[in-house]
Amino acid sequence: MADAPAAGPGAASPLLVVCALGIERLALRGGDRGAAAGPVVLLRTGMGPRAAERSMERILATAAGPGPGWSGVGDAGPPGRSPGPGSAAGHRPVRGPGPAAVIATGFCAGLAPGMHPGDLVVADQTRDHAGSTECTGTEVLASALAELCRRSGRGPAPAVHTGPVAGSDHVVRGAERARLRATGAVAVDMESAATLRTAVRAGPRPVAAVRVVVDAPEHELVRIGTLRGGISAFRVLRSILPAFCQWHRSLPLSRR
Repeated sequence: MADAPAAGPGAASPLLVVCALGIERLALRGGDRGAAAGPVVLLRTGMGPRAAERSMERILATAAGPGPGWSGVGDAGPPGRSPGPGSAAGHRPVRGPGPAAVIATGFCAGLAPGMHPGDLVVADQTRDHAGSTECTGTEVLASALAELCRRSGRGPAPAVHTGPVAGSDHVVRGAERARLRATGAVAVDMESAATLRTAVRAGPRPVAAVRVVVDAPEHELVRIGTLRGGISAFRVLRSILPAFCQWHRSLPLSRR
């Protein structure tokens, strides 16, 4: 089924939450959308920057319509696969008074020493070889996430880090991770930079990126303890949708 609930009259602009992997989508689908300012549309792009760019181009091209209205789809699925339920070929429209706000989310590799699986990264900028994209409302989003984690009552709250998030077209390890850290980046993933760049290229809109650390310099994926770290990251990702909704409510655009 498409993750694209219809908006009623006078509803706010949609919030487009973008992830790459099926496991990320599974976590996000379990999140609480009750505090949403408008429709929440969940898009799975498939892995890698090219897949993210193609899926975003497709959904935003679908969104282009007469007047200020916006229409979108739920899970567009990875490019090159047959469309299924919730795909661009069988979408249900979602309409709002302005362009959709976009949050890129999912798992990432942390770059800073002392990071742990389950920590959160809020980008103030995403960047890759094609350029950089400035994020909207970073402080509001980081504060909402920190407060949500403090209220969860599930043991020590995960740390919330802010800073640039780098983009890569492959899994980054070892020396390459250290080189990216030297540029000032605090995390790296494969889709955020391409997702946000494509979003703003389609038209001005609020954009953000929030990632959950699944491995870090002291906790790389190839080491023992990865499974435990992955479970921690999954639980955190499943819990953070209300903070996305709070960020969305804070945007002037969402109340037009």
